[in-house]
Amino acid sequence: MYNVRENLLRIRQSLPAGVKLVAVSKFHPEDYIMAAYEEGQRIFGESHEQELQRKHETLPKDIEWHFIGHLQTNKVKYIAPYISMVEAVDSLKLLREIDKQAARCGRTISVLLELHIAEEATKYGLTLDACRQLLAGGEWRQLQHVRICGLMMMASFVEDPEQWRREFTAAADFFDEVKAQYFADDPGFCERSWGMSSDYAVAVECRSTMVRVGTTIFGPRVY
Repeated sequence: MYNVRENLLRIRQSLPAGVKLVAVSKFHPEDYIMAAYEEGQRIFGESHEQELQRKHETLPKDIEWHFIGHLQTNKVKYIAPYISMVEAVDSLKLLREIDKQAARCGRTISVLLELHIAEEATKYGLTLDACRQLLAGGEWRQLQHVRICGLMMMASFVEDPEQWRREFTAAADFFDEVKAQYFADDPGFCERSWGMSSDYAVAVECRSTMVRVGTTIFGPRVY
């Protein structure tokens, strides 16, 4: 087995206190997840509903599953009974559907709003103005079964730490803006999810509270 335990401990030791580690386990086998679990890791990230469902059924029930990829509205009903957090909410339509399916399950699901700050064109994520419009619209306040806990984003896929830093800092500044305007009295709005295997060290310098690390823990993906 790849040195999951060793890698996990090394990453944990490199993270400041208060920064959560999401171990990105998509396309990695259950025994790798169990190796991390046995070292105390409890938050795992998946991005395919069927794979996640299989793993949820076979692995310990105290795992907190985060859905970290683009989530289609028609898939929400399958993961709503057990998902802990949806990290990439990029539309009001998706937010409504998560609320609807969580209500059916008698649950409240935590979510992060996904920002599109990276300079390259990507399909998903709210621009800062679109996120402002979503929050200003106010409909989210009526949704009783979703809890907006913060923001997430991905930096540009480049080898330039200074560009990462600019993008992470823009996200952190935007977090302060919406926290002050909409969530000042909500201590639950506290998460800044940015940083992956290649750039998490820079991300935590830019006030990330949650990093998503996969390859550095589990090695190359098993497709």
